Amino acid sequence: MDYIINRNPVLVCFSLESDKMQAKKRFILLFLTCVFLVYCYFGTYSWKSELNQSRLNQLPSFATLEDLSGLLSLPHIKSTAGKIPCRMDTCFDFSKCGKDPKVYVYPSDGAVSASYRKVLSVIRESRYATRDPNEACFFVPAIDTLDADPLSPEHVPDVASRLSRLPYWKNGRNHIIFNLYAGTWPDYAEDALGFDPGEAILARASASETIFRDGFDVSLPLFHKEHPERGGVPPAATSNPFPAPRRHLLAFKGKRYVHGIGSETRNSLWHLHDGNHLILVTTCRHGKSWKDLRDERCDEDNKEYDKFDYEQLLANSTFCLVARGRRLGSYRFLEALAAGCIPVLLSNGWRLPFDERIDWRRAVIWADERLLLQVPELVRSVSPERILALRQQTQFLWEQYFSSIEKIVFTTIEILLERVLEHRSSRQREALIWNASPGALGTLASYGDSRAHLPVVAPILSAPPCPSAPLAPLPAPSMPLAVPPPTPGNMYTALLYVQATSPALHKLLANIASSAYCEKVVLVWDSERAAPSLKSLTRVAGDTREPLPVLVVDATTHYPGEGVSARWQPLWAVPTAAVFSLDGDAPLLAEELDFAFHVWQNFPERIVGYPARTHFWDEAKGAWGYSSKWGAAYSMVLPGAALVHRSALAQYAAGAPALRQAVRRTRNCEDILLNCLVAHLTRRPPLKLAQRRRYKTAHHRYKSSWSDPEHFVQRQSCLNTFATAWGYMPLLRSVLRLDPILFKDPVSTLRKKYRKMELVTS
Repeated sequence: MDYIINRNPVLVCFSLESDKMQAKKRFILLFLTCVFLVYCYFGTYSWKSELNQSRLNQLPSFATLEDLSGLLSLPHIKSTAGKIPCRMDTCFDFSKCGKDPKVYVYPSDGAVSASYRKVLSVIRESRYATRDPNEACFFVPAIDTLDADPLSPEHVPDVASRLSRLPYWKNGRNHIIFNLYAGTWPDYAEDALGFDPGEAILARASASETIFRDGFDVSLPLFHKEHPERGGVPPAATSNPFPAPRRHLLAFKGKRYVHGIGSETRNSLWHLHDGNHLILVTTCRHGKSWKDLRDERCDEDNKEYDKFDYEQLLANSTFCLVARGRRLGSYRFLEALAAGCIPVLLSNGWRLPFDERIDWRRAVIWADERLLLQVPELVRSVSPERILALRQQTQFLWEQYFSSIEKIVFTTIEILLERVLEHRSSRQREALIWNASPGALGTLASYGDSRAHLPVVAPILSAPPCPSAPLAPLPAPSMPLAVPPPTPGNMYTALLYVQATSPALHKLLANIASSAYCEKVVLVWDSERAAPSLKSLTRVAGDTREPLPVLVVDATTHYPGEGVSARWQPLWAVPTAAVFSLDGDAPLLAEELDFAFHVWQNFPERIVGYPARTHFWDEAKGAWGYSSKWGAAYSMVLPGAALVHRSALAQYAAGAPALRQAVRRTRNCEDILLNCLVAHLTRRPPLKLAQRRRYKTAHHRYKSSWSDPEHFVQRQSCLNTFATAWGYMPLLRSVLRLDPILFKDPVSTLRKKYRKMELVTS
């Protein structure tokens, strides 16, 4: 094949020139592109700077090392976004709070919802209430502010003008505003209350970090309209095997929002549902126009939703997902606590109820809404020991703070009272009191701020009770959370209620002087006759201790008009944690006194004593009945011969005024009220001791009344009054009797420890 080669120089030169032109064009295009990019970058820099400068005041600054070190000591992260206009030291008048701060509820002003009526009722009938606004520290309007959603049928209009007309409003200073629902469709803005609360403290549900005024507002749980006013449902998981196997690992059953706020998480739950260990079912079937808004998954979701019963899921699941709804809070939170189902929270930024004092790390699992698919692995990683501990704490918190509206409201008030106490004395009750038995509502801030002042009750699901400590100086506020178990002390104070001198009284005093553990005798004299002049008691021969001191308190002088309840008034004279409450003619031997104290040291949270009574349900009358017959069961131990912790008597003195007034009016039932109070605080029955001498009342001033049928009618009436006040019957029945020969003693070697108690006398 022949090849033809073009050797024309003109054509070659033209080809070379063409290549040079193409290269030059590419270079110019690249150069122009670079110039354009540089121009875009530097040309927009000044615009971005101006924009950033305009937003500078809206964005939080970077944290300093000091800020970070401060945050590490907090139980939660405080929000730095937004303006915090109020603090207790700027928007609260502490000068209005006396030694015993009170709450004033305004007179009723128009119709209110059933829930707010319950809120007002429990405050008005509590020990916090006062009818004199001049002695009030806090004010609660009778204007219903619970529901601020204008679309709700329970929304109250014109709240702002009605608040401004309150005589003590003063821009809300020292006022408490209760609110459960704020904002409305479509954004449900938290700050859309429809009125300006001014300097009022907001006790609100579904509070977020962004607008919550830390240390000023109080975060509430969201509760149903049917939530009980008093009493409440007891915790469901009071006993469980370990490890605690439940059928489902994680459960959720609720509404699914097809669109709008709160829909992101619930629309994705179906990805985790497996129908066995993970039960996460939702329904679109809610609202008037759900059929118009439903998507392609609604029919399938509704079908799966109908397969499961909500109550059964709560009872049979280890963890319960608490996903945010339209608002951050959810009814499901309290429902999970009540069922002993550990809440797994999917609500970023939500301030948990009462988190100022409750350590929720011991009861819930936090998850992140943005990491939904990691939740199954998160709950699978929790150990069985941790599961049991979390469940124990859910039951304690439900029982103490959330089972009724009364407890929710009282917890709110106690937190506010602690702020007043802290301002006044720079101290507050230690965290253990709030997060362990007996709980803050079972104590008095004015009585003691340390667990060492209280009988320590074992958690609901744990084993034997921990003993408590004698009264001691108040610890520093910085006391660490972990403290060694306290002891109940080695001595008791005999508190005698006497109305007349008699041989039985002299014999009892001699036996008290022979007791190995009595530190002091306080004799409450309640008679028009002159009080005896008794300074001390001579101890038994051979006892090297000083004579037993005796203080005689004339009740008619110190406590006029107190009636029967004057017997427990002089707690200021009691130096020990143990108080042996005695009638002046109680037929107890020294050995019986010592044995009772020995038992009480092991059960300091209970009433421990000898004479017992019981209650029963009378089907014919549809009411509670009272019986003094000797039988196998009992629910009360009479404080005429019983040991009780000093803190329980302090609670009695500060209890509900209406109940104490009933005792004063009838001059009866104080023993029933004390037993109800202790059972209500501890959820435990008293302890009856076996007595070698039958407890008689031949010399008691109630001899004639005890045989009077009217006396029993009064006591039955008291039982029903107390049960109504608490919302349930707090008394618990027991058949346990502790024998002095068998109690913790090897019978073969120590049978004669209480020899005189074996003597049966008439």
